[in-house]
Parts: sequence; C-alpha cells; structure tokens
Amino acid sequence: MSEKLPQESQNEEVDLGQLFNAIGRLFEKLFAFIGKIFKSLSSLLIYAIKPFIVNFKIVGPLLLLAFILGYVYEKYKEPVYFSEMVVRPYFDSKYQLSDNIYYFNELIGSRNFIELSEIFEIDTTFVKELKSFELEAGPETPNDLFLEYDEYTKDIDTAIVDEMTYKEFLDNRILLSGSIFTIRAKASTNDIFSKLDEGFRKTFENKFSKYQKEKRDTLFAIERRGLSKQLSRLDSIQKVYLTVLKNESENSKLSLGIDGLIPLKEEKSITKEYDLFTEEQQIRRSLSVLDKDIAEENTYFDLITNFSKIGRKDSSISNRYSIIFPILLLAFMFLVFLGIKVFKFIKEYEE
Repeated sequence: MSEKLPQESQNEEVDLGQLFNAIGRLFEKLFAFIGKIFKSLSSLLIYAIKPFIVNFKIVGPLLLLAFILGYVYEKYKEPVYFSEMVVRPYFDSKYQLSDNIYYFNELIGSRNFIELSEIFEIDTTFVKELKSFELEAGPETPNDLFLEYDEYTKDIDTAIVDEMTYKEFLDNRILLSGSIFTIRAKASTNDIFSKLDEGFRKTFENKFSKYQKEKRDTLFAIERRGLSKQLSRLDSIQKVYLTVLKNESENSKLSLGIDGLIPLKEEKSITKEYDLFTEEQQIRRSLSVLDKDIAEENTYFDLITNFSKIGRKDSSISNRYSIIFPILLLAFMFLVFLGIKVFKFIKEYEE
C-alpha cells in the first residue's frame, strides 16, 4: 500500500507538468499569432507610406499647391451660413418632421423653388439661397438619457428589461428615439433663417398629429368626467356621514363596548369619514395630474430655441477646402501608386 502512494504522486506530478507545458505552448502560439498580426499591419502601413517618402520631392510641392488652391477657393467661394432650432415635438409629429426634412432637401436639390416658396410662405428670391436642412437628436444630457431609460423599463415587460442593459439601450437608440431635436438650416445668406418658422409650424401641425391630439383630448375629457362623477358621489356620501355624526352628537346616543368606555359607533363613523376623505384626496390628485398633463402637452411642439435672425458662418470640415484638397490629392496619389504596383505585378506575372 505504501509503495503505491509515491508512484501515484509521481504520476500526478507528470500529468500536471504536461498540462502546464500544454498551456505554455498555447500561450506561445497565441502571442506569436498576435505578433504576426501587428507585424503585418505595420508592414502594410510602411508599404503604403513608402511611395510618398520615396517621392517626397514631388509629393511635398503638390500638397503645398493643393493647400494654396484650397485656401484661395475657400476665401473666394460663396460662404455658407447656418442657424439652429431646437424643438420638442408632441403627438408623434417627429416622424413628419423627419420626412419633411428629407422632402425639403429633395426640393432644394431639384431646384423646385416654387414649392418651397409655398411651404415656407416666403419669396422665391429668398428660397433660392437655401442650401440644405439637417436633423439631429438632442441636445441630451446623460441624465436625460437615464430618465428615458427609466421610463422605457416601466413601459415594457420585466423579462425584456433584464436582458437589455443601459448600454445596450443606448446602442439601440435611433434618431427618432429621443424627444428633443435640433434642426439645422444652411443658406448662402445669413438673414433668411427667421423666415422659416411658418414652414416648420405646419410640419408639426399635420393631419396625424391633429388626430392624435383630438383623440388624447377626448380620452382625457372622458376620464375627467368619470373622476368628477366619483368626486360628486363622495361629496354626497360625506354629507350623509356628517349629518349622522351631528345627530349622534346631539342625541348623545353612543353605543359602548364591553367595558362601557369605548364609543364603538362613533369610532366607526369617524373611520368611514376618514376613508372617504382619503379617497377624495386620491381623486383630486388624479384630476391634478390630468390637468398637468394637458397643460404640458397642449401644443404640437415646444420651441426651445428659435432660428436666429443672423446666421453664423459654417466652418465645418465640409467647407474647409484647404484641408479637403490635400486629402483628395493624397487619396488620388495613393490610387496611382497602387495602380502602378498592380500593373508591375501583373506584367511580371505574365512574363
């Protein structure tokens, strides 16, 4: 028995040694694979940069020339101005807003200035200055997003909430998931933006949003009538209990308990009256919440910030031609160098 124990111990040590060796070889292969990936990426990067370094005497002056041309074009090109409007749409009018932004851009692209003039109710001479419209979500703070997630979790099934984390909720949000939107208008003049209000007002007051508001108002009116009837019924019942308590107090007819000290009927009446009072307060709170909801969403949209009278000059990368021209030149030269390499490879391969 004692002779077998050392042999089994040696076998276990051999097995553990083989296991550690296998794990070590696995990590070696993994690190070697990662090293090959980084080596390949660095080789590819060097291979892509090499033609520009080798031909720097040609590439350098060409990039400088592209920068100068872009700068000159940027200075003499017609400037683009922009202004922003931040709105909070109600009654699902945000869907019509998104569709109309696309429609407005289509009209601008097709130069259908007559239709645009009718929509915004301004002269075609102003409409011709419009360049584009953009729609963005927000502005939203992290606290706004968290409150939105909290409301979302209250409206859906608990099983789904457990599967979707806050990060997944943010990743799955789309443009129209939010409640606040920024409308950016661009034009070649800086004094047209204050004339665009009417067109967007009609965007929010569309047929669907009007139907949604009418349906909401009807449902609220029905609920309000129901709560008012309940309140009227409670008032009548309370008056009856007050009359009963008054009569009992005047006649001093109290029903005593076993020990002759506790007035049971009076306690019962007071308890009933308290329950009625509590129910009345709940109904009044419901009416208050109902009135608050109607007051908060009694328009088709809330205008948080309006278009400014004077727009700001657009200095985004899309209008920085001193940067765009050199980038386009680099891309063109890269394609040329790549084409030369491919051509040489094919030619040598055929030989």
